[in-house]
Amino acid sequence: MIDPFKRLARKGLFLFDPETAHGMSIAALKSGLVPACQITPDPRLRQTVAGLTFENPLGMAAGYDKNAEVPEALLKLGFGFTEIGTVTPKPQSGNPRPRIFRLVEDEGVINRLGFNNEGHDAAFGRLAALRGGGMIGVNIGANKDSEDRVADYVAGIRRFYSVARYFTANISSPNTPGLRDLQGRESLAVLLSAVLAARDEMTATSGRKIPVFLKIAPDLTEEGMDDIAAEALSHALDGLIVSNTTLSRDGLKDQRQAKEAGGLSGVPLFGKSTAVLARMRKRVGPDLPIIGVGGVSSAETALEKIRAGADLVQLYSCMVYEGPGLAGDIVRGLSKLLDREKAGSIRELRDTRVDYWAARKV
Repeated sequence: MIDPFKRLARKGLFLFDPETAHGMSIAALKSGLVPACQITPDPRLRQTVAGLTFENPLGMAAGYDKNAEVPEALLKLGFGFTEIGTVTPKPQSGNPRPRIFRLVEDEGVINRLGFNNEGHDAAFGRLAALRGGGMIGVNIGANKDSEDRVADYVAGIRRFYSVARYFTANISSPNTPGLRDLQGRESLAVLLSAVLAARDEMTATSGRKIPVFLKIAPDLTEEGMDDIAAEALSHALDGLIVSNTTLSRDGLKDQRQAKEAGGLSGVPLFGKSTAVLARMRKRVGPDLPIIGVGGVSSAETALEKIRAGADLVQLYSCMVYEGPGLAGDIVRGLSKLLDREKAGSIRELRDTRVDYWAARKV
C-alpha cells in the first residue's frame, strides 16, 4: 500500500504530463533532492552473474536514464545496478508528443517514445566522467533511419566498451518500425555474430571481456522463443533480458488509454513477462543468465521473477506509481523474505516455480 506522503507526492507529479514529470524526476536526482537510501548490505543477496558481482539483484531498467544523466544517483536509491539508454549512434528526437500515457487504474504505462536520445557521444561523455565504478550497463539500439541496423549495434559495442560493465542489445522495442524483425532467426544470427565478434575484438585489445545481453519481447510465439533460445546458445550469448513492453491490451480497466499505440509496461505486464521468462528458462537450461523485467512492484513480485527463473530483476514503470523509495523497499523486503524462507542465498530460490509460470497462458 502506498503511504499518505507518497500518495500526495504522486498526486502532485500526476498534475503534469508523464514526459514532463519524468524530466522533473531526472532533475530532482541531479540536484540531490532525492535522498540516498540507507541499506545494510545483505550477503545473501550478493551473487555473481555473467562474471559480474551484483550486491543485490534489483536493477533500474533501460528507458529511465536514456542519456546517462543520473546513473550514480540511481544506484544510491538502493539499486544493485542500473542500465542507461537505449542509446543510438546519432541523436534522434523520437516520435511526436504526446507519447507516454499513464493507466492509473491499472498501474501501467504505455509509451511510444521511439528511442529518443542524445546519441552515443553525449552518453559516452557523461559515463567517461564518472569516477564511482558502479554497476552500469549500456543498452544499445539502432537509429530509425539507419541503412545498416546491425552496424549501429556494433558501433555501440565499440563506442562504450571502455565504460560499460555490460551491454544490452535492444531488438524488442515496438516503437521503431521493423526493429522486432531482428528477433527472427536468420536476422538474429547475423546480429549476434556481428555484435559478439566486435565484443571479442575489443576484449583482445583491452583485456576485459564485457558481457552482452539480448533484450527480447513478451509477444513471441512458441516458435519465436525456440529460435531465440537456439541462437543464444549457439552464439554463446552472455544472457537474456525478458522482457520489453507488450502490444497486448488484455485485461485493462482503462479502455480509453488502452487505445493508444505503443508498448505497455507496469503491473499489467507482470504475468505475461513472467510466463515468457519461465518458458525461456526451460529452453536455455540452468546456466544462461536471465534478467527478469516487467511489472516488478514489490519484494514479492521481484522474488516471483527469481522463482520463475531470473537471476536478476529490473523495474522502471512501477516506480512511477510507488516513488523513488521503491528500490530500497524491495531490497529490504527481499532480505525479510529470505528470513521467512530460511534461505542462505537468493540463488537457492531461483527456478522453484519455473514449471508453474511456464504453464501459465500468455
